Amino acid sequence: MPVPWFLLSLALGRSPVVLSLERLVGPQDATHCSPGLSCHLWDSDILCLPGDIVPAPGPVLAPTHLQTELVLRCQKETDCDLCLRVAVHLAVHGHWEEPEDEEKFGGAADSGVEEPRNASLQAQVVLSFQAYPTARCVLLEVQVPAALVQFGQSVGSVVYDCFEAALGSEVRIWSYTQPRYEKELNHTQQLPDCRGLEVRNSIPSCWALPWLNVSADGDNVHLVLNVSEEQHFGLSLYWNQTGPQIITLNHTDLVPCLCIQVWPLEPDSVRTNICPFREDPRAHRNLWQAARLRLLTLQSWLLDAPCWLPAEAALCWRAPGGDPCQPLVPPLSWENVTVDKVLEFPLLKGHPNLCVQQVNSSEKLQLQECLWADSLGPLKDDVLLLETRGPQDNRSLCALEPSGCTSLPSKASTRAARLGEYLLQDLQSGQCLQLWDDDLGALWACPTDKYIHKRWALVWLACLLFAAALSLILLLKKDHAKAAARGRAALLLYSADDSGFERLVGALASALCQLPLRVAVDLWSRRELSAQGPVAWFHAQRRQTLQEGGVVVLLFSPGAVALCSEWLQDGVSGPGAHGPHDAFRASLSCVLPDFLQGRAPGSYVGACFDRLLHPDAVPALFRTVPVFTLPSQLPDFLGALQQPRAPRSGRLQERAEQVSRALQPALDSYFHPPGTPAPGRGVGPGAGDGT
Repeated sequence: MPVPWFLLSLALGRSPVVLSLERLVGPQDATHCSPGLSCHLWDSDILCLPGDIVPAPGPVLAPTHLQTELVLRCQKETDCDLCLRVAVHLAVHGHWEEPEDEEKFGGAADSGVEEPRNASLQAQVVLSFQAYPTARCVLLEVQVPAALVQFGQSVGSVVYDCFEAALGSEVRIWSYTQPRYEKELNHTQQLPDCRGLEVRNSIPSCWALPWLNVSADGDNVHLVLNVSEEQHFGLSLYWNQTGPQIITLNHTDLVPCLCIQVWPLEPDSVRTNICPFREDPRAHRNLWQAARLRLLTLQSWLLDAPCWLPAEAALCWRAPGGDPCQPLVPPLSWENVTVDKVLEFPLLKGHPNLCVQQVNSSEKLQLQECLWADSLGPLKDDVLLLETRGPQDNRSLCALEPSGCTSLPSKASTRAARLGEYLLQDLQSGQCLQLWDDDLGALWACPTDKYIHKRWALVWLACLLFAAALSLILLLKKDHAKAAARGRAALLLYSADDSGFERLVGALASALCQLPLRVAVDLWSRRELSAQGPVAWFHAQRRQTLQEGGVVVLLFSPGAVALCSEWLQDGVSGPGAHGPHDAFRASLSCVLPDFLQGRAPGSYVGACFDRLLHPDAVPALFRTVPVFTLPSQLPDFLGALQQPRAPRSGRLQERAEQVSRALQPALDSYFHPPGTPAPGRGVGPGAGDGT
C-alpha cells in the first residue's frame, strides 16, 4: 500500500503542552502515605509474579485507583531524569469474620466480641512497571489502624517516588496485593518528549537530541530536524504493522540517501539497514530537482539539497533575450561545492545578470540560478567588459557576447563593436559598475539602455502622439455614443388651460419617453415645483436642458397664446386664473429674452394640436423656430427633437406611428368626451380646424 508522507504528522502527533515539573533530589526511591497510615518500601525489587486470585479471609486492603504525576529526579541542577510518581488509593473490602488466627489480621482480638474493633489491617501492595526496554516491580507495605477501618470506604493512599523512564516512552502500570484477592488495576501513561518540557535544559538527553518537527507547505510536508552542524543523525520512517506488507514509494520521493531500516518490535531487536537508491538514476534526478541555491549575503551563498552530492560551481553572465549563460571561467575559477556549506565568490558588487551554474562530476549542467535577480531586479541590457592585465601595466578590454569576447575597439559588425566607443567612454568616466578585481584583471558591467533610448526616442514619441490622438478620437466617439444612448433632454412647457388639456400633455410626454428622449414636465415634478416655486424650478430645468444640448418644447394652446400676447402687450386679455403649479406664465420671463436676442433657433421647438390651434395663431416672435401640428406633423416634430448632428433614422416614421397610437386615445377623450355629441370646446383667438 502507498505511504503518503503527510501521515508522518499523524505519527508525530501534535506539539505537546509545556510542563513545569517538581524536582526530587537524590537517587533513592521513597514512599510516603496519607496521615494515619504507615508504609514501608522494600529495599530491593521483587519478581513480577501476580499469582492467582484467592478468597479473602476477611476484610482486606485493596487498590482502588491509580494516579500518576511527572517529576524530575536530579543529581545536580542540570543533571535530571524524567520520573513517574504513582499514588495508589486503598479501600477496605470484605467483612469481619470470627478470626481463627489473630496474627493473620495483625492484632489481638477478644474472642467474646463478634466484630473486633481494635484490629488493624495491613497489606503488601505491588507496583509493576513496564516501559520498553525496562520492567520492574516494587513492594509497598501498608498498615491501617483500626480507628480508620470503615468497610467499603477509602482509607487513604500510598505514594511511590519514583519510576525513571525514557522521554517519549509509554509506561504501563499494574497494581495488586500479595496475595492477590482482586483483579489488578492497570494504567497507561504516555511520557512527553523534550519539546513539551519547560525544564529541558536540565535533562542532558534533551541538549542535542534531534527532535523532529512537522510543518505543512501546501500539499508538501517538511520534516525539520534541529541539530548542530557537527552532529550526525539517522532518520527512520517506519510502518507499524503486522504480517506481510507491500509498501509503495512515490518515485518523486526517491533520493540517493534514502535508506530503509527494518526491525521487529521486540526488546533488543537487531535492526537491518539498506540504502537501495544510491545508484538509482531517478533518485539522482530527483536530488538535483530538489536542490536549491540560496543567497545569504552579497558574496556568500549555499546549496540546499536533501543529500550530499559531488559538484562544482562557477559564475556565469546571462544576457536578456534567452541566450545561454556564459561561464566566467577564466578569469574566475570553478569551486567545489558542499551541501549546506557557505561558499563565497570574490565579488565587489552584485548584478542581476550574474548567475551561479552547478555541474556534477561528469561536467553536466544540473542547476543554474541568478541569485541576485530577486534583490536587484530583472535582467539588464548591460554589456560585460573583461579587462585583462599583463606585465608592464599592459591591459586589454573585450566585451562578452554570445559569439565570444569582442576586443574593443573593433570594426566588427557585432552590437558591442558598434557601441565600443561609447562603452570605453563610459568606462573612463566611471559610469560602469566594477564587479570583480584582482591582479590579473577585472569585470565591468556597462549600461547600454541610454544609447538604445536615444536612437528610438523619436520613434517612441511618434508612437505616443499617434496613440494619444487615437485615444482622443475614441473617447470623443465614446462620449457621443454614450450621449446618444442616454437620449436627448427635452423640457416640455405648456399652459394648464384645464384638466383635460393637462391629461393630453401627460399622454404626449409619456409617449415621447418611449423614444430615446429624457422628458421633463412639471406634471411629474409637482413636489419640487411647490418647494422651489415655478420661476426657480423652470430656470433650473431650462439651464440643465440647454447645457446638455437638449431642446425646450413650447406646446401652444389658446391659453398659452393669450399669455404670450399679454406679455407682448398685444391687447389680448389672458384667460382666467391659473393654478399654483402653472409654470408657463413663470417661464415666459426666461423664454422671451432667448427669442428677442436670437438665441432660440436650435434650442426651442414649437407645437400645437390639430383642431385646437392653427400655427398661424402663434405670435410671430415664436414662429422664428419651427412650429409643428400634432399628430399630423409627428415625423418632422420627432426629427427636430433628435440630436442636431444625428443622422435621420429610417425608423423615424415607425416611431411617429408609435407615438400617434399612444396619443390617439387622449386626443379622442379630449375632443369627444364621453356622453357629449360634439367637441364643445371653446377655442381661443385664431382657433381653427385646419390640419
